[in-house]
Amino acid sequence: MPISPKRMPFFEHFGELRRRLAIIAAVILVGSVALYWEAPRIYTYFMAPILPYFGGTDLVLLGPFEGFTLRFKVALYATLMLGSPIIIWQVFGFFLPALRPKEQKWVIPTFAAMAVLFAAGAYVGHTYVLGTAFGWMVAQAWEGVQVLPDAGRYFQGAVLLVLGFGLSFQLPVVVFYLVLFEIVPYAKLRENWRIAYVTLLVFASVATPDWSPVSMGLMFGALLALYELSLLFARIVLSKRIARQAVLEE
Repeated sequence: MPISPKRMPFFEHFGELRRRLAIIAAVILVGSVALYWEAPRIYTYFMAPILPYFGGTDLVLLGPFEGFTLRFKVALYATLMLGSPIIIWQVFGFFLPALRPKEQKWVIPTFAAMAVLFAAGAYVGHTYVLGTAFGWMVAQAWEGVQVLPDAGRYFQGAVLLVLGFGLSFQLPVVVFYLVLFEIVPYAKLRENWRIAYVTLLVFASVATPDWSPVSMGLMFGALLALYELSLLFARIVLSKRIARQAVLEE
């Protein structure tokens, strides 16, 4: 049984891969160049949650080349963030012909769900967690010790934290497909909730670059809520599937 109504020869596959990689490279190159000049504005917006903890003091660059490096990083990360729908869609589009028609109908809903969940996770991480976690970390310094406001390092840490929250919010998609395709039965996930919770705790500790109890605790709490909501949604979908099968068998 063919897995696709139309199979492409090897060289057509290679040509398709090259075309999609060229699109991704063009998006990254053009976006990075275009946003390079907007890097200071993007940086100020992105770092806004932590700037109040320095009492109006400017962040510092530790070398003569740091200005260019930081501008480039800001432009590149902003391009990857804003261009991620195009980049991810190119990846989906390459593998789409390998899927069965029944499986292809899930691609667009999955893509949309992943994009919305990532945006929601990044928003939560940036708006509610970044400033809180950073404030706690700064407060751990004692009298006679000055926290050096390194612009590059703080930006890198902030990006990793926001990215970690965006990725962690993909959990509902993972749980949904594990249950939908019966890779892991719903009953097994519900029965082994302790193992699941410990796994989420380990992920939260790895996905938060600062390792502070504030960011780890907030991510773990968000993951628990997402996990339980995912199981509830999967249970509803399974119930509807069982009811539909029962009607067909009558």
